[in-house]
Amino acid sequence: MIRVAQVAPNIFPVPPKHHGGTERIVHDLSTALRSLGLEITLFASADSATDLPRVGDHLSLAGLEARHGRVAPGVPAALDALQLEALRQRLDAFDIVHCHGEFAHAALLGGRRRHSLTTVHWRVDELDRALFFAGFPNLPVAAISAAQEKGIPASNRAGVVHHGIARDRYALSADAGAHVAFVGRMTDQKRPDTAIRVARAAGLPIRLGGTVDVGNPDYFDREVRPLLGSDATYLGPVDDAGKGALLAGARALLFPIDWPEPFGLVMIEAMACGTPVVAWNRGSVPEVVEDGVTGFVVSNEAEAVAALRRIGDLDRAAVRRRFEERFTAERMARDYLAIYRRLLAA
Repeated sequence: MIRVAQVAPNIFPVPPKHHGGTERIVHDLSTALRSLGLEITLFASADSATDLPRVGDHLSLAGLEARHGRVAPGVPAALDALQLEALRQRLDAFDIVHCHGEFAHAALLGGRRRHSLTTVHWRVDELDRALFFAGFPNLPVAAISAAQEKGIPASNRAGVVHHGIARDRYALSADAGAHVAFVGRMTDQKRPDTAIRVARAAGLPIRLGGTVDVGNPDYFDREVRPLLGSDATYLGPVDDAGKGALLAGARALLFPIDWPEPFGLVMIEAMACGTPVVAWNRGSVPEVVEDGVTGFVVSNEAEAVAALRRIGDLDRAAVRRRFEERFTAERMARDYLAIYRRLLAA
């Protein structure tokens, strides 16, 4: 039996209550790996609600902020150090250490790097990652899309594993509703303002769910709130049930990203409901959305409006089938297991 440590970030509990795609993936992956017969230990915050064996004595950053309000800017680094100390004390108990956080774990692992895996859940084309990869050329790194892998040095590449989610979290909704949906952080990377303009130009109401981005809090008030109205409703943060209802009832999901999206979890969550996706051709989008099958890949607002007018041509049952074939947690777990086995055999 392969013994695996899954080391989650400390920003949100595992699984997250609202926003927190990385923590959601870590939980779904860990659960699916356990179903394949692996022995999984989850390193995650104390406010996590999971039946997986877990190590972690401290609240997540979100939990600390809920208790204390604004916290000192060094708190995330302190939480990471405490987590890595707990991992250091137990390193000999694991065959593979799979880390989903930031940087310091690479130094801690030392000679164990060759039997570790790091999944980067963020963009890799900025200076912080360039410094990191250059300093740890023997750290195996899994990309979450081929688009992301292009920014990872060849010496670090361990393979590409697309995200997957629990097969039964969302169910097929065969009948499309009247509205279109946007789900994501209220930030200039995700462009909810663009989604509102496109829906309005297509003559369709839009419902938007997601958190106001803590890193760019003025964006919502400046760019999004003035566009809201009877045909453009902001629902606030949405949990799994709320997200499922929003996506299942939607005619389409709008995904007007304005950055090199490394994956885009909400696209496959929509597909799980049978809801097609209209997404901008950036980052991973053309890998995830099959143009003309599970949605449309577009380059601008005019193309998105035209795509919405054709969205009824797509078969929602076929969208769900492609989700089941490509983006379940079971498939993701099998792909990661193949990498673990290669690392242990090398």
